[in-house]
Amino acid sequence: MRVLSLRTLNRTLLERQFLLERTPLPVIDVVRHLVAMQAQEPNWPYVGLWTRVKGFAHGELTGLFQDRGVVRGTMVRRTQHLAAAEDFGWLRPSVQPVVRAAVNQSYFAPHLEGLDLDELASAGRELIRSGELTRSELGRLLEERFPGRPGARLALVVESLESVVYPPPNGVWGAWGNRTSTPLALADEWTGVPMAARADLRTLVLRYLASFGPAGVMDVQAWSGLTRLREVVESLPLRTFRTVDGKVLYDLPDAPIADSGAPAPVRFLPAFDNAALGHKDRTRLISDADRRRIAPVAALGVPLFLVDGFVRGSWSFKDGALRITPFRPLTDAEEEAVRAEARPLFGFVAGPEARAGAGAGAPEDIAFA
Repeated sequence: MRVLSLRTLNRTLLERQFLLERTPLPVIDVVRHLVAMQAQEPNWPYVGLWTRVKGFAHGELTGLFQDRGVVRGTMVRRTQHLAAAEDFGWLRPSVQPVVRAAVNQSYFAPHLEGLDLDELASAGRELIRSGELTRSELGRLLEERFPGRPGARLALVVESLESVVYPPPNGVWGAWGNRTSTPLALADEWTGVPMAARADLRTLVLRYLASFGPAGVMDVQAWSGLTRLREVVESLPLRTFRTVDGKVLYDLPDAPIADSGAPAPVRFLPAFDNAALGHKDRTRLISDADRRRIAPVAALGVPLFLVDGFVRGSWSFKDGALRITPFRPLTDAEEEAVRAEARPLFGFVAGPEARAGAGAGAPEDIAFA
């Protein structure tokens, strides 16, 4: 069984994530390949596509939202992602046990006691179908149906029980935080794609490996939020590898393994990017020491940048400037490479007014901590 070094795993992940070289593929094909892109806040998937797709422009993803080719909703790990509409149709039912488990949290339990969840789901589906509602409007109507129970929490429960998506303007470029109003739609009615009647775990594993492999069973489970996937993984016609410390990794039979010596350019990742979150063992991209460094604020999302394929620091866009915080000192050559990639990123995130200005991308726009 071939042993894969950490650097080989790093380069293979970067290649499959379009982070070694930007791809000319259409944006919808890139989204499909990535299976689901983290989308807790509207702007981050745009940055994730900018760093992967050659010549990417904001309107390409916005157009897909408006044409209903992609949707934003709760998917893997019970978090907000965007996916191609046809993929949401099988992916949400596949991870539904994870999403539904939210209703068992203590946050909801006191307000659901004695309530028939099937009745609540049916009522929620009926109300959402009647016309475009926001989450707050749905909550108000549910409170009328189920007196004495907080409507806001009932609305969130409905979103866990039913396959709901969040139509534009939710998810569209323009906010580094979530918008205050969240419109709701039933996924099958919004997209025209029927929801699968049952989980498709074989497809889930195969699609994951195409984008994140080679990977272990625990990696697939960490990405999806599901458990007990070993039997599914081992039933598939996959090839196997080992890591240097003996862990078994699985991969598609014909998926390429990258050259460990392949050059890796500087890349800026958005907060919550699945390249950094998509494995149980994340050392193929970020060291354990750096994970501990960002752990106190990781739940809020930490945009990261890569040098030679590995995380070397974080970045932020605030007060009209791009601020770069290396975790360790950069060499002069590394700093210049980071700055060179930061200039077009600044132009992308700063907005059309800043991009049109004579000083866009000037030294004062990009600051190293």
